[in-house]
Amino acid sequence: MKARSFRKDKINVITLGCSKNLVDSENLITQLRGNDFDVTHEQDGSDANVVIINTCGFIDLAKQESIDTIVTYAGEKRTGNIEKLYVTGCLSQRYKDDLEQEIPEVDAFFGTLEMPALLARLEADYKYELLGERQITTLPHYAYLKISEGCNRTCSFCAIPLMRGKHVSRPVEELVMEARNLARRGVKELLLIAQELTYYGLDLYKNRELPRLLHALADVEGIEWIRLHYAYPSKFPLEILDVMAERPEICNYLDIPLQHASDPVLEAMRRQITRAETEDLIARIREKVPGIALRTTFLVGHPGETETDFNHLLDFVKAQQFERVGVFQYSHEESTRAYDMADDIPAEEKALRASSLMEVQEEISIRKNEAKIGGIYKTIFDRKEGKYFIGRTEADSPEVDNEVLVPAKNSYVRLGDFASVRITGAEAFDLYGEVVV
Repeated sequence: MKARSFRKDKINVITLGCSKNLVDSENLITQLRGNDFDVTHEQDGSDANVVIINTCGFIDLAKQESIDTIVTYAGEKRTGNIEKLYVTGCLSQRYKDDLEQEIPEVDAFFGTLEMPALLARLEADYKYELLGERQITTLPHYAYLKISEGCNRTCSFCAIPLMRGKHVSRPVEELVMEARNLARRGVKELLLIAQELTYYGLDLYKNRELPRLLHALADVEGIEWIRLHYAYPSKFPLEILDVMAERPEICNYLDIPLQHASDPVLEAMRRQITRAETEDLIARIREKVPGIALRTTFLVGHPGETETDFNHLLDFVKAQQFERVGVFQYSHEESTRAYDMADDIPAEEKALRASSLMEVQEEISIRKNEAKIGGIYKTIFDRKEGKYFIGRTEADSPEVDNEVLVPAKNSYVRLGDFASVRITGAEAFDLYGEVVV
């Protein structure tokens, strides 16, 4: 058991969930360090006496991971290994009252927008002068840039608006300032994130201003790649594609979660788009930006999804030949519109459908990767692992997409740098190559 210390608290921040949560943790760490705290992020074996857990509450699996993590650290507090335990983030926002009753070892729970209150509990000031000075916890050459908070959409299955509130855009000038600060520290790749990118600017400027923001960010010296995540397909502003085609800094990459392709399911999901409209949008995107890498996400097992609906989705994926696909299984979330519907797809069937869809995508990915053999691609290198340097092409986002493996015995690259790589081999989700001198 640790003896009670009279030194300034040392804090370990634990982040669960998506990249948007990671940015929140990075901002929290920045504020804490600005108040002269010793702060670590997810440090194993940390001697921190205070732990802050930034939770996720998106779906059942994420909620369970958050609860398990809180319970683990509650045990650490009971045994005296830590002195204080605080919980923030989406799960805390949504289930604060229940969590206070179930896990009394936690000293305080805070919602997604309550960082000032959390800082005050730690006797720290919220320093407005630190806005834009975010500490990053990713590799030093890339960073997430959250351009807005919340969401105004009404998708039946999604609890994000309950946890994050309405859409709030950050001003262009503020985002450019942050991008410049990141670039000065060596960041070369910005990954733009939001719950809904294409809505950007409507609240501040009364217009969709993502194209304006992209031009401004592309002008930032030192930023070579800008990658777009989480664009909503309904009423998609095609002028984004004009900027993508015009500015080489904007990656020919778009993450556009489509969720489904059967009209009855799309209607039940309240997605405000039909399969035909989706197919037309994809065709126009590929026409305007030839060679674009499209990443999408599908949700299987939504209430009422029949086997016929699922087969329509499989046919759609086979026809569209997406570069990247992710799959979620429906989670029955309280207070969402779908919660009033019967969760009528057994868990085993949801898992089977998710697996079947990914099998189809794996075959597509193999063919697309094999077609790259012999081609030369600009690649940024993230790390060295075993006998390989590991990098990514313009078509690949960190953590979720393909990687390029270059044998270290044949080439030397500096991590965080770009190099031209000739592809020499391919698997379903990996490419192999050699640096072209």
